[in-house]
Amino acid sequence: MTLKLGIRREDKSVWERRVPLTPDHVRRLVKDGVPVVVQPSKTRVFPDEAYREAGAEIEEDLSSCPVVLAVKEIPSSLFVSDHVYVCFAHVIKGQPYNMPMLRELLDSGGTLIDYEKVTDGQGRRLIFFGRHAGLAGMMDSLWALGRRLETEGFDTPFSALRPTHCYQNLDEIKQAVREVGLKIADAGLPPALTPMVFGFAGYGNVSLGAQEIFDLLPHQEVAPEQLLKLPKTNNRQELVKVVFKEKHMVQRADPKAPFDLQEYYDHPERYKPDFDQYVPLLTVMINCIYWAPQYPRLITKTRLRELYAGQSPPRLRVIGDVSCDVEGAVECTLKCTQPGEPVFVYRVQDDAAVMGVKGEGPVVLAVDNLPCELPMESSQDFGDALMPFIPALVEVDFTQPFEKLDLPVPIKRATIAHRGVLTPDYGYLSSHIDKAQGD
Repeated sequence: MTLKLGIRREDKSVWERRVPLTPDHVRRLVKDGVPVVVQPSKTRVFPDEAYREAGAEIEEDLSSCPVVLAVKEIPSSLFVSDHVYVCFAHVIKGQPYNMPMLRELLDSGGTLIDYEKVTDGQGRRLIFFGRHAGLAGMMDSLWALGRRLETEGFDTPFSALRPTHCYQNLDEIKQAVREVGLKIADAGLPPALTPMVFGFAGYGNVSLGAQEIFDLLPHQEVAPEQLLKLPKTNNRQELVKVVFKEKHMVQRADPKAPFDLQEYYDHPERYKPDFDQYVPLLTVMINCIYWAPQYPRLITKTRLRELYAGQSPPRLRVIGDVSCDVEGAVECTLKCTQPGEPVFVYRVQDDAAVMGVKGEGPVVLAVDNLPCELPMESSQDFGDALMPFIPALVEVDFTQPFEKLDLPVPIKRATIAHRGVLTPDYGYLSSHIDKAQGD
């Protein structure tokens, strides 16, 4: 049995133009006998006609599709009894704003599969937009740096850059960054700005995407330990790059015990933050780490107040919070922003976010849907990763009990709920649902 596959129109944000599958992906599915229905959209990066030419039906109503794919959350008003929904659900942390949606899905008897939990045996995500979040986040951060330095009276090559969404494609972005790099290598940066240090927290797909853009600029890379000894005077023709791993961000509460990565993940209460020593040395901080409340913060409001209480302004100009957890790893990320107005200044003296790049405090980039600034490239790569799992999604008998579902292990691992019941790994969400209802 082959189930009809639906692709929902994205409408959570006016900036959201991504798709889970491109017309090329749909063409391959239709050729293999999988019927596909696509909701019409005037904003999607691929027009309706491209999907029609690929063999899909263009229909508003997806109720005939037992399996529906989306990128972002699906509104509860669209749930159909016993259907399967595959998306970034944003529920696994018990996010209060999505608990009503999860409750509605359970009441409808639906099945929910979350891309975020499609992982291998080592917990590594298999379907993701992470690289593109890093690419866009780095570009937007470089743009923000140029704008911020302008307000301080510095003329730098970064002023020539624009936000990610203002470029036609990734190739154009990379060429613009290369041109900035050539200017830095030729004329150098103002002495007052050097050494200009870019820190990257994390080393996964998001960080690698950010580094992919940064590495187009002339730079030397140093280890965190070397950063602490970096001379005050430095080569004006290159930047400094440093990548921080967990062992640089925290230390054991017991100073006699060595750092152990798995223990840190399992018992973060045994560790305390240790990143404060690096913050005064950074010009730009790019945060790419996964964070949850049980883990120490990376940059705290207290540390920023200390920095800005000094006699001279700190080096830190921009925090590119690519991970964008509100008041999370970067505590001064007070809110999320959108690509059209991507940054605010965290005004240290009154704990406030003021849109723009001018003010006493770091500029914070806090766009929570960065990959949508690269809709074509991010959709292509995402669909490539998703396609191997499509045959199982359209052929499996979802009327079977969860334990008998013949799904690939990564997809089964990502099944939050099945036929209106939370699966064993996600039973903890029931308390979050109840709390949201009580509130």
